[in-house]
Amino acid sequence: MSNKKESINLPMIPLRGLAVFPYMVLHFDVGREKSINALEEAMINDQLIFLSSQMNAETDIPTTEDFYKIGTVAKIKQMLKLPGDAIRVLVEGISRGVIEDFVTEEPFFKCDIIEIYEEDSSDVSKELEALMRAVLSKFEEYLTLNSKISPDIYPSVASIEEPGRLADVITSHMDIRIDQKQEILEAFDFDQRLEILHKLLTRENEVLKIERDINIKVRSQINKVQKEYYLKEQLRAIQEELGQDEGIEDEIANYLSKLKKLKLPKKINEKAEKEINRLLKIPSSSAESGVIRSYIEWILELPWNKRTKDSIDINYSRRILEEDHYGLEKVKERVLEYLAVRKLSKSMKGPILCLVGPPGVGKTSIAKSVARSLSRNFVRMSLGGVRDEAEIRGHRRTYIGAIPGRIISAIKDAESNNPVFLFDEVDKIGNDFRGDPASALLEVLDPEQNKEFTDHYLEVPFDLSKVMFITTANTTETIPRPLLDRMEVINISGYTEEEKVNIAMKYLVPKQKKEHGLVENNLVLSEQVIRDIVNYYTRESGVRNLERQIATVCRKAAKRIVEKNITVVRVNSGNLDKHLGKRRFRYDVVDTTNEVGVTTGLAWTIFGGDTLYIETTKMEGTGKLVLTGQLGDVMQESAKAGISYIRSKAKELNIDTNFYKEFDIHIHIPEGATPKDGPSAGVTMCTSVISALTGLATYKNIAMTGEITLRGKVLPVGGIVEKVLAANRAGIKKVLVPFENEKDIEDIPDIVKKKLEFVLVENMDQVLEHALIKEKE
Repeated sequence: MSNKKESINLPMIPLRGLAVFPYMVLHFDVGREKSINALEEAMINDQLIFLSSQMNAETDIPTTEDFYKIGTVAKIKQMLKLPGDAIRVLVEGISRGVIEDFVTEEPFFKCDIIEIYEEDSSDVSKELEALMRAVLSKFEEYLTLNSKISPDIYPSVASIEEPGRLADVITSHMDIRIDQKQEILEAFDFDQRLEILHKLLTRENEVLKIERDINIKVRSQINKVQKEYYLKEQLRAIQEELGQDEGIEDEIANYLSKLKKLKLPKKINEKAEKEINRLLKIPSSSAESGVIRSYIEWILELPWNKRTKDSIDINYSRRILEEDHYGLEKVKERVLEYLAVRKLSKSMKGPILCLVGPPGVGKTSIAKSVARSLSRNFVRMSLGGVRDEAEIRGHRRTYIGAIPGRIISAIKDAESNNPVFLFDEVDKIGNDFRGDPASALLEVLDPEQNKEFTDHYLEVPFDLSKVMFITTANTTETIPRPLLDRMEVINISGYTEEEKVNIAMKYLVPKQKKEHGLVENNLVLSEQVIRDIVNYYTRESGVRNLERQIATVCRKAAKRIVEKNITVVRVNSGNLDKHLGKRRFRYDVVDTTNEVGVTTGLAWTIFGGDTLYIETTKMEGTGKLVLTGQLGDVMQESAKAGISYIRSKAKELNIDTNFYKEFDIHIHIPEGATPKDGPSAGVTMCTSVISALTGLATYKNIAMTGEITLRGKVLPVGGIVEKVLAANRAGIKKVLVPFENEKDIEDIPDIVKKKLEFVLVENMDQVLEHALIKEKE
C-alpha cells in the first residue's frame, strides 16, 4: 500500500452523530448557520468540502477543539432546501484528510487540509488476504446476528478487492459508536485498519449473541406464561364439566350469599347478580376481573337498608344543642321542628338546610351537633374549589381507575343510609371543561329526585331521601339560583359582644386549657379580659380568631409555669398586652359633642357590622361636588341622588336655592385607605349635607341606615342585625331604620333591643325630624 498526500484549502462542516468514509454516498441535513455558509462556499468553488465528526453530538456551537482533526474530503452531489431554513445535502466521500491548520472560524470553518489518496496495489500479500477473509467471515456472521442490516449487501461487499476500501465499506454499514468508526478512519495502514475492524466485529458478534440469548429466554418465558394460561383455561373448562369447585367458585358463592342478605330491589339485585356471574367467564388474572370485583364490593358494602334509629326526644335534643352552642336559636328551633314532625309522620323526607353566615360563627360545628342530637352518623364533604362533575356523580367504569363519586363514598363511610350529610362551602363550588358540579348537585339536593340518585360508577339508583343534608356558605350571591332554590336558607348573623364573651367563658377557655395541659387553677381569666380580647384583638363576626387569641394566652401561661416554676398565672386588663402585644383594633365610639355636617351611618362588612362617620363641609366655589374616602360607584350615586333631592327641596329646608352654584360641597368618609361601597349610606350622606348647608347640628347619639330616592323616600337595606350590633357597641342610643326593615328588628337579640330606641322612617322628612337639632348651636 502507498499513500499520496496533497495540501488543499477547503471549507469544513462538523457532523453530529455521523461519520463519513471514502467511497461512501449518503445524505444529511444541515441547519447551523456556519455549516450552511460552508456549503455555500463549497458550491461557489469546486464543490469539495471537508467533513469531520464532533466528539460530542450535544454541542450546538462547536469550536476547533470539539471535533476530530481527521475526517473525509467529500464532493457535494446535490442540495435540497427544506422548510425551516434547513438544507439536505447528498455527498460522496473521496479521500481521507488531516487538518493541518485553521484558516478562518467565521463565518464558517475553513482549513488547510492534507488530503491522503490511497493507491491500492494489485499485489496483495498472503497475510493481508487472510486478514480480509477473516474480516469478511466475521462480517457475514454479524449480518446473521444483526436484524437491522439486510444480509443482501454481503455479495457486493465481498466483491471488493481493495483491502482499505473493504474496511471502510464494512465499517460504514456497522451500527457502532462514532469514536469506534473514527478509530478506523484514523488508521491509514491497511493491515492496522483491518485488524482494528476484526476486533470490533469479534466484540460486536459476541454482544449480539448475548442479546440473542436474552431474547430467546424472554420469548420462552412469554411462551411459558401463555402455555400456563391455556392450560388453566382447559383445567377450568374440565372442572366445570365435572362440577368441581375452584377458588373462584367459593368467592362467587360468598358474594351471592351477601347479596341475598341485603334484600335489594329487583333491578339492583339483577344487576349485581349479573356482574357476579361474569367473574366465572373472565380469567382471574385479567384486568377486567379486578374491575368487576371492585364494583361488586362497592355494591355489597353500601348501606342499602342499614340506618340509625333517630332519637325522637325533643328535650334531649334541645339539651344537646344547648350544650354545644350558645345562641343560634333559629337553627336549633328548625332542628327541633324537624324532630317533632318526624315523631308525628314517619314518611317525612330529610330537610335540606343552608346555613349562611360569615366565617367562624359555627356553621360547620352546629351540623355535627345536629347529628349528635339526632343520634345519626355524620359525614362532611367540602365543595370549595370542586370543579369536576365526577366528584359528585363518579366516573364511568369505562375509564381506568374509575371510582364512585364522593357522595356515595361518604355514604359508605357513614355506614348508614340516613346520616347528617354536610356540604361545606357550597358558595365556592366552581366549573370548567370537566363539567358543572353545581348542576350535578341539583339531583342530590332535590327531595323529589334524590330518591333515585344514580352514580355513574354504580349505574343503579341509591335512595338519598332519608339523608339530612346541611350546606354552609358565607354568602348566597355566588350560589347558582336553581341550587339555592332547593335549599331552606337560615341566616346566621355575627355574635354580639355578650355572646362572644359567653361562648369564650363556657366553651373556648375550657377547651384551650385542656389542649394546653392547664388545669382549672393554672390560668385565671376574668370576664373583662375576654371582653378586651373581643374588642381590641379581634375584628370578626365569629369566634375563630378569638379562640386563637385565647390559645396564645394559654401558651404564654404554660411557658411561664414551666420556666418560673409557678402554679398560677393571672391575666387581667393591665397585663393583657404582655401576652398578646399592643391592641390591634379599635371600635368607633360616638363623639361627645353634637356637630354640624357630621352624621353616623351603619355599614355591613364581612366581619359584621360597623359604624361609618360621614363628614360634609361647604366652601365658597362654583358648585363642585367632591367625594373622598375611596367611595364605590353605588355610594357616589347615592351622594349625587341626595344632592338632587336637596336641590328640589331647598326652599322647604331653608337652604339657599343657588347653593349648587355658589358653594363647593365636600363629602368625606374617614379611613380613606379602606374601600367603601354599598346602598346603605344614602340617607346618612343626605342628612350630613343638609346639616352642613343649614348649619343645624346632628345628634351625636343617633345612627341611621337606608337608601334614598330622588323623591326623598327611604328604601330598605340588608344586614340590619349586624348594623344594629355595631351601633350598640359604639354607644349609640337611637337607630333610624327604613320602615320596610321592621321585620328584621325581630331578629335582633333582646339584650340589644332593650338598650336601643328604634325609629322606623319612610321618608327624609322623618329622618331630619329625628336627626337635626332645630336650633343652631
